[in-house]
Amino acid sequence: MYDKEGRRFGAGLYHPRARVPLRVFHHGEAPFGEADFLALLDRAVALRLDVLRLPEVTEAFRVVHSDGDGLSGLIVDRYADVLSVEVHSLGVWQRLSQWLPHLHARLGTRHAVIEVSEFAARVEGIPARAPERPAVARVKIREHGVRYEVDFARGHKTGFFCDQRDNRQRLARWINPAHRVLDLCCYTGGFALAAAVLGRATDVTGVDLDEAAIAQARRNANLNQVRVNWVHCDAFSYARQMQRNGRRWDVVVADPPKFVATREEFRDGQRRYEDLNGLAVSLLEPGGLLVTCSCSGLVSAEDFEQFVCRAAHRQGRRLQILDRTGAGPDHPVMSTCPESRYLKVLWARVL
Repeated sequence: MYDKEGRRFGAGLYHPRARVPLRVFHHGEAPFGEADFLALLDRAVALRLDVLRLPEVTEAFRVVHSDGDGLSGLIVDRYADVLSVEVHSLGVWQRLSQWLPHLHARLGTRHAVIEVSEFAARVEGIPARAPERPAVARVKIREHGVRYEVDFARGHKTGFFCDQRDNRQRLARWINPAHRVLDLCCYTGGFALAAAVLGRATDVTGVDLDEAAIAQARRNANLNQVRVNWVHCDAFSYARQMQRNGRRWDVVVADPPKFVATREEFRDGQRRYEDLNGLAVSLLEPGGLLVTCSCSGLVSAEDFEQFVCRAAHRQGRRLQILDRTGAGPDHPVMSTCPESRYLKVLWARVL
């Protein structure tokens, strides 16, 4: 890339027919070649291994976070000895055969599972056939002492939401064995199991509409030898029924899927966030803890807090906001791409 005076100021991958035609990998006048991509991978790995020292506490973490690591179009999560890869760029796809062996050597992994969404394949022109056939369908991992099974065939995204790792551990610190805990949109049981295993809560309920996710959550509970009440149901319907039944909990977690994927969906997504959080608030005892999340990148932290507060006030309740958190540090945000800060978690007492 050159400025109007003809001076080089960066380098990247150019694809004129793609939705993102130019993906910048380097800023500055210095030359940039194929070997420099490997240096970017090394920088990403060093952050996780040498700075964050994640293998000391978990077998599941993000190795490459796309623009956050200066590697636009590539997401890599490590689960034990498996790399789960999402590809959103043709240029990245063309280089996987060189990049994956390099990552395996650095991380001590052996297998790779590669995912290309239909949308990415269509807009980028990525071939349907993967360059490396998955060698494993499932893998067991440990995170802060909690065991999970990751199902690559049926799981969402890269198979597991390791972005919530620090929030799961934090929830457990706020829980005691007497607390009743409700995990709405529990997926494979991340927050529910943290409450049961680390927080030692004995009354934990997890609710999700995805039948395969609930089946996986049951297997995860068995792995940890804990009892959780798993409910296969739409979170909205379940919460409304419990509202009618007069049920209350001490802690409610709401971690729904992305409600706002495009700007056109913003108003409808706002309504759904307010609806779900209003229900969550209504199910909490006075002084109970609400942990509510949004993974919609188009919704700012300020907007999300407004949605939640408005929902609480409509229920005649007030929120004592304790903190706002997000994804763990293995999901960094580059200063040149602040919009990649997608996960928002609001912690509040409901009065």
